[in-house]
Parts: sequence; structure tokens; C-alpha cells
Amino acid sequence: MTLNAQRRRKIVSIGVEWVDGIWVQDHFLASPQVRSLVDCARLRRERGDFAVARIGSAQQRPEIRGDSTCWITPPLLLPAERTLLAELERLRLSLNAQDLLGLFELELHYAWYPPGAGYARHVDQPQGRAQRRVSLVLYLNEDWTPAAGGELRFFDAAGLHRDIKPIAGRLVCFLTPGREHAVLPTQRDRLSISGWFRARDELNIIRS
Repeated sequence: MTLNAQRRRKIVSIGVEWVDGIWVQDHFLASPQVRSLVDCARLRRERGDFAVARIGSAQQRPEIRGDSTCWITPPLLLPAERTLLAELERLRLSLNAQDLLGLFELELHYAWYPPGAGYARHVDQPQGRAQRRVSLVLYLNEDWTPAAGGELRFFDAAGLHRDIKPIAGRLVCFLTPGREHAVLPTQRDRLSISGWFRARDELNIIRS
């Protein structure tokens, strides 16, 4: 079954329920784990590991994308990050076992949006590349309120949209190909861990 066919129906896998190609799991991480990852991100920011995000491989366009990112790359990991990667590896194996998605590796980064920042409507696959199969976002924002904005917005072919609030511990996964989405402007600091489960046949890692 193709990824597009999977998007059109509900798929139930091991602990994962896709609806229209999207899966939302609250409390994927407990509050102590969330706080530990927030501390990791804070430490990395203090030591200068974050950089302004780019569009594609080169351009900085803050009017389109206003976050700063820090890649989470083994073996230079903090303890809470190693624990998270182990959790996501179990998820990768579950997705492959039940949904036969052919997920081979994970690329992952922190994304910090300052007040006023967002990310305009886009897709996660670089042009001409098809290795990213499943996108994921894990939110680290405690005490988030509706007035803070910063929702993840999904668009569909009918011109409708679905908004998901970036509350702490919530994991959002979606089938990457063709899925248009955006980050609405945030009114306070907004922190997440974002990434992609990828297929095996990528020769050069593209970070965009």
C-alpha cells in the first residue's frame, strides 16, 4: 500500500492510530522528562549550539521561518536526549512492524520560536528528495494557553485546516509526502523537538 493510500484511511498500528495521515499522542513523555529536555535545550542555547533556521540548505528568511534550531546528533547527547532517542527507536520499530513504512533512520532537532515567530505553509520534503517518510514534533511547552498561539496547522485539499496546540508532552506524527502545514505565530517562547523518520536510500543527509 502506498503512503497516499495510507493517508486516505485509518491505520491502527502498535500503539499508533493514524487518522488522515496524522497521529496525535498526548502524554507521550511525562512531565519530568519534558522538564529534563527543556533543561537540555536551555544548556545548548547558553553554549551557542542554536542557529537561525534556513529555508532549504542556504537561505535565512525570517519572514517565512522564524525559529532557531539545534541538531540532536549522536554521540554528543545529554542523558535526557539519549532516553528520548530510545523511545523514538521503539516507535520506529513499531511503525515498521505494523505499517511497513520502511523507516531506517531519524534526524532530529530542537526548534525554538521566539515571540512573534512562525513558519509559513510548507512541506517537509526537499525538492527532488523522497527519503523523509514520517514527520514528528514533540512539544515541550508547559502551561500553554490558547492565547499563546503557535499552533501547528495542517491543510487539506478541500481548503480546510486542523490546528493542534503545542502543549507539553504531546507528540504529533504525520505522513510526510505532500502534507502541507504551518506554525502559526507564537506569542511566547515556543520549544519543540522536530524531525523525520527516513527511508534507507539517502546518500547525503539534507538538513533543511
